[in-house]
Amino acid sequence: MNPSRPLKLVLIGDGESPHFLKWARALAQSPGFELWAASSRGFTPEFEALVPAARRYAMNTKPDHGGGNLGLFMQLPGLGAWLKRVDADFLHAHYLTSHGTLAWAARRGWRLRARIIGSAWGSDILVTPNLGVAYRWLTTQVLRACALCTSDSQHMTARMQELGAGEVMTFPFGLEAMPKANVRKQPWLFFANRGLEPIYRPQLVIEAFAALAAQIPEASLVVANDGSLRAELEVLTHKLGLAERVQFVGRLDTKAQALHYARARWYISLPQSDSVSVSVLEAMAHACAPLLSDLPANHELLCEGAGRGLIVDDLTLANLPKMLPARVLALAEQAEAAGANNRAWVAQHGLFAPAVQRFLQKLRQLDMPN
Repeated sequence: MNPSRPLKLVLIGDGESPHFLKWARALAQSPGFELWAASSRGFTPEFEALVPAARRYAMNTKPDHGGGNLGLFMQLPGLGAWLKRVDADFLHAHYLTSHGTLAWAARRGWRLRARIIGSAWGSDILVTPNLGVAYRWLTTQVLRACALCTSDSQHMTARMQELGAGEVMTFPFGLEAMPKANVRKQPWLFFANRGLEPIYRPQLVIEAFAALAAQIPEASLVVANDGSLRAELEVLTHKLGLAERVQFVGRLDTKAQALHYARARWYISLPQSDSVSVSVLEAMAHACAPLLSDLPANHELLCEGAGRGLIVDDLTLANLPKMLPARVLALAEQAEAAGANNRAWVAQHGLFAPAVQRFLQKLRQLDMPN
């Protein structure tokens, strides 16, 4: 690396995503790097202070992580020409089956010298390659083209390597700072904030809460976020007689969401596929006791047998009214200690800044001549 020249790094992802923004915040002030950004959508206002307008490229599409992203790939000629002018050292693509594919195709089509760094987010590795031979082939091509990848769980890292990835750095997409401690918890307040979309199985969250509410009169649930299933879920709560005990609050800003985490003793997340979820890490940092679906990454988080939360396995899901309340009531006796232990675990293992510094050091090593 020439010490007199900063390394040009182009983030490629969804500029309206808070997770993409968090990466930008972490990288913007890093010595020895010059940050650029390309977004499949637009950019949130916060980018104004992080990346000058002259270093940003917005494709202004409306991509769907579930597929049907032809409009995004039609933007490749403009993106490729822009990247050619930027002449970056690294293209850092987030979500490999959309933005990673763009980076891979642009590098090939415009003969860019930049090396690709691929950050997997979850379903791009754990779901999309299973949709068919073409998806698997494309994912493999992108992974093989990456000089370095990042993953947020050991389970996803293993899957990436099965699909052709070389070196993978594994670290949670963690918190930027620990939240305030010692906020009074409401003993039977439950909080859920995953997207109201099929992959997150929000109907199971409602059904699980219904089983708990039947035996715990004080129990209440706050459902944050939004999605295509919201109206159906609101109907379900009325059908189950829970309308007075379940509150839908929609999408929340960071401050409002933190208040809900802080008050809730319990956190529910039951997706059908997931890696290490930022939302679960946030809940743990706020000393919540989580109820999580039976996925490998969730076992990594809760360190099975440590009594810091519950893995809701298939047997429990099949017998919610009979099994779940008993398991939760047993954990309630140590819920405060479980929350404190979760907070301590995140402080030790789940902060983002130290991981990013290790990541940047690896990029500096990659840029050194052999």
